[in-house]
Amino acid sequence: MITLTPQAINELKEIIAKEERQGLGLRVFVSPGGCSGMSYGMTLEDQQEEGDLVVEQDGIRLFVDEFSVAYLGGSEIDYTDSLMGGGFAVRNPNAVRSCACGHSFDTGQDTQYARSCH
Repeated sequence: MITLTPQAINELKEIIAKEERQGLGLRVFVSPGGCSGMSYGMTLEDQQEEGDLVVEQDGIRLFVDEFSVAYLGGSEIDYTDSLMGGGFAVRNPNAVRSCACGHSFDTGQDTQYARSCH
């Protein structure tokens, strides 16, 4: 299961309202690469794909593909707004190491996919 903090829910509601499209949800995924081995990704989508895990929380739908579910189970998505930079962040209990940028992580078995930061 993946959860959203109240701050993430509020920010997503604002973003989705500005899009003026019905049925949008947040797709959260991982892909090989990044400086720690695996990278997080997020995008807005209006429909689920075959095999997706769909989680709804306070009116926000999350879509997670089958591959990513194994890496993201138990994760929490948060949103912070600060002068030094804010945005969405994934708190992932499966990660044993992550990059300072917060976009890349390693579960202990992903270093073969690691690439240097630019």
